[in-house]
Amino acid sequence: MPLTMLQPTLTRLPTRSLAAAFPTAIRVRNPNRLAWLSSCMASMATRNFTTTASTTFRGSLYGEVGDGRRVATALSPCAKSQVIEDNARGISAIAQRLPSKSETKTQHRFREFELDDRVFIVTGGARGLGLTLAEALVEAGGHVYCVDRLAEPAKEFYETKDRVGQFGGSIHYRQVDVQDAAGLDEAVGAIAAGHQRLDGLIAAAGVQFVSPALDYPPEKITEMMNINFKGVYLSAVSCCRHMVKYDCVGSIVLVGSMSAFIANKGLRTSVYNSSKAAVVQLGRSLAMEWSNVVNGKAIRVNVLCPGNIMTPMVRKNFEDEPHLKALWESENLLGRLSQPEEYRGAALFMLSDASSFMTGSSLVIDGGYTAW
Repeated sequence: MPLTMLQPTLTRLPTRSLAAAFPTAIRVRNPNRLAWLSSCMASMATRNFTTTASTTFRGSLYGEVGDGRRVATALSPCAKSQVIEDNARGISAIAQRLPSKSETKTQHRFREFELDDRVFIVTGGARGLGLTLAEALVEAGGHVYCVDRLAEPAKEFYETKDRVGQFGGSIHYRQVDVQDAAGLDEAVGAIAAGHQRLDGLIAAAGVQFVSPALDYPPEKITEMMNINFKGVYLSAVSCCRHMVKYDCVGSIVLVGSMSAFIANKGLRTSVYNSSKAAVVQLGRSLAMEWSNVVNGKAIRVNVLCPGNIMTPMVRKNFEDEPHLKALWESENLLGRLSQPEEYRGAALFMLSDASSFMTGSSLVIDGGYTAW
């Protein structure tokens, strides 16, 4: 561990030995360096450390460990998980989840990505991209409820459920149509009440219909906008309502598309593209509106905009128009299409404390398709 990394903490704990202050860190990283670290501690004990702008900022952001931990224990479950917002009154997710002595053989890193005990809803989670993103949240420790209009999820859901049990989270399924405002809100309310919290949403439910604009059936316009826009809107509003009810400062991710910004060459989906553009603008608008909705704190809202993904919906496009695959690959800087698994990290980032300063943004992950 570099000496400069230890200094800000040591200024707060000048009377404690290094072994007492960092028993886990010493044993986890390298026991053979204990003598060297102890000698450094002895040398540093005679020095006077000056608080810098950097350490002052970190202190204001994360808070002091001692008093902050005592304050955090009195907070609600949701408030505990969001103490990064509490400045000097709380502690960060990193300081909050220090490993116990029984965990000294396991090194914990990047704890701002942890979702232990948090509760999430993923619409469109019966299969495809929604299910893949849900699995990532479970692996980070979250309790995830996949909702979809299918009576039963795809077999991949049950395969996922068998895999994720070892991670400490859980995954569940509820049949809900995002177009049904009353039914959706009832389901969201029951999930939140069961845990006395709700920490976030991935609104991934969406459909596509390919047709030239001159031949586009009017009823398909209504269907497309009802699911791709209205369903996203209703999902976000319902989740926000219950997050506020349980004092949860969380994060909402709307799934848009790079098609919100460009027209996919060769694919005649003017209404789909327009619905995704509406989702991007919805994300900005809700982020502004909910910037202080939970006792003066924000529920963050961002939009994940994938490029071409090998999902069942895209495979159907290739069956109908086989030339599209080669065309899209040639238009992509990476020369290939993406897999659903390549968006797991982005979803985890956007729903965790790691993205605590991100709201109202659209994250485009398209392999460079829109770069030229």
